[in-house]
Amino acid sequence: MTSTTSKADESGSEGVTRLVAQNEADNPSSKKIVFGADQALALDAGEELGPWQIAYETYGTLNAERTNAVLVCHALTGDQYVASQNPITGKPGWWSHMVGPGRPVDTDKYFVICANVLGGCLGTTGPASANPATGKPWGLDLPVVTIRDMVRSQARLIDHLGIDTLFAVIGGSMGGMQVLQWAASYPERVFSALPIAAAARHSSQNIAFHEVGRQAVMADPNWAGGAYHEKGLRPSKGLAVARMAAHITYLSDAALHRKFGRNLQDREAISFGFDADFQIESYLRHQGMTFVDRFDPNSYLYVTRAMDYFDLAADYGGSLARAFLHSPTRFFVMSFTSDWLFPTVESKVVVKALNAAAANVSFVEVESDRGHDAFLLDEPEMFRTIRGFLTGAANARGIPAPGGGL
Repeated sequence: MTSTTSKADESGSEGVTRLVAQNEADNPSSKKIVFGADQALALDAGEELGPWQIAYETYGTLNAERTNAVLVCHALTGDQYVASQNPITGKPGWWSHMVGPGRPVDTDKYFVICANVLGGCLGTTGPASANPATGKPWGLDLPVVTIRDMVRSQARLIDHLGIDTLFAVIGGSMGGMQVLQWAASYPERVFSALPIAAAARHSSQNIAFHEVGRQAVMADPNWAGGAYHEKGLRPSKGLAVARMAAHITYLSDAALHRKFGRNLQDREAISFGFDADFQIESYLRHQGMTFVDRFDPNSYLYVTRAMDYFDLAADYGGSLARAFLHSPTRFFVMSFTSDWLFPTVESKVVVKALNAAAANVSFVEVESDRGHDAFLLDEPEMFRTIRGFLTGAANARGIPAPGGGL
């Protein structure tokens, strides 16, 4: 097993390029750990993956006692660059409001780790990565992965870093699913868990949205049965449509109306055609086309499928409470009032199960009209309550504040 760090690709400053994105699949700008064939990863699909690699970033300093490590789990289209510049887009980290010096997840106090998920496309083994048996991208030959497989791979990373117990595991949406899986699979290794805007299973409606997206990708002629890399093709139109459809689910009606209403795009009157008459149409098209340059279409299939398969209670005889029975973990569950993708009722199911398991749990529903994406945005109540929970948990664990003292 080796640990390596590669330099950022300077071409990222020239704009988004697919060449850079493809390079990142095997040679990320972040740190990475390569596990050999003798350290294969067992998957829920019944297969073993090896050799394989995991890409990650770290922020802050691990204390001498190794008690201040925080694992941040990213959402569907996120990555390991939680608080640093993305090498493909050049944009700041996707959770820079939350993670950093003086932020709620304070890197002056905590050692923050964020890894690209298994099945992703920014350095952790995924369908865009080279299959060691052929030297070509895995494509659909990669076994289907699950949320539990993602967590298993992260646990191997944490082992490599020499950390026995994580002070906190935190994440939103698919990241929140990983948080719950961590708490169920490795309760003795998670001091505190913060699932945000998440659920213990993927709903039928959400599976339906994902299926629309996958069918859009697979219906693109350039998808070529998943072998588009080998043929020099790219199913950009299909992936763009998938992103457009998904992006609607991340927003609320109030947020869309406030931002766009029925305003026209660069025109005084409707065109009586099928160009982007409305600002919302133009916005969605932009979201779709910028997404295709930074995300691999096959990864979109794999990661959405992992979310669909997630049903934590099913692994415990249909009882979610059993997943957390005798758990020593401190839980902080958060939802948002306008989130209809992962509504508050889903978070309350988790809270009810934790209460039934006699777990230590707090719950906050944040008032926001920004929909599911609120967890990624500047939400003062979210920051305030998360900071308060982590401070209390840090005091309980004896982690000193920056500059010394508790």
